[in-house]
Amino acid sequence: MAIMSDKWIREKAQSEGMIEPFVDRQNREGVISYGLSSYGYDARVSEEFKIFTNVDSAVVDPKDFSQKSFVDRPSDVCIIPPNSFALARTVEYFRIPEDVLVICLGKSTYARCGIIVNVTPLEPGWEGHVTLEFSNTTPLPAKIYANEGACQFLFLQGNEPCEVSYKMRSGKYMGQTGVTLPKL
Repeated sequence: MAIMSDKWIREKAQSEGMIEPFVDRQNREGVISYGLSSYGYDARVSEEFKIFTNVDSAVVDPKDFSQKSFVDRPSDVCIIPPNSFALARTVEYFRIPEDVLVICLGKSTYARCGIIVNVTPLEPGWEGHVTLEFSNTTPLPAKIYANEGACQFLFLQGNEPCEVSYKMRSGKYMGQTGVTLPKL
């Protein structure tokens, strides 16, 4: 398994629509950087946020998730309360090749502020907007900036295509658009 370079990422994005919209270089002038890097792609967070709330005393249950657990906040900035959590999505839509697994890591700019970005791996054959999980680990409110970098995706190419891809098994998050809540 090898980590794929900027040249490979650019080729797949341009010829196969692996990342749309695709930014061919790092943009960082006055923003949290995003776009193509040496061995990865820094994705942006969209203006669509769901912030955890306890207004309705909902219980967080991954088998029976309630919309009452969140407050929708479309905005160019999201304020996450202290020790709380928000969901968002990438601006970019991803189409992962059948022989590639994608790992996501949070941006150091957010990590150094106590804001953790989590994303589960993007499996071979998966496609959609990526739902991003932001955890504010601090005792202070934390800001997330829409249309700026949130996380970096690393593309690992296997030695051959897998026998059963995410698409082949009709994975429950296939083709997701918008912020997607847990499904059973």
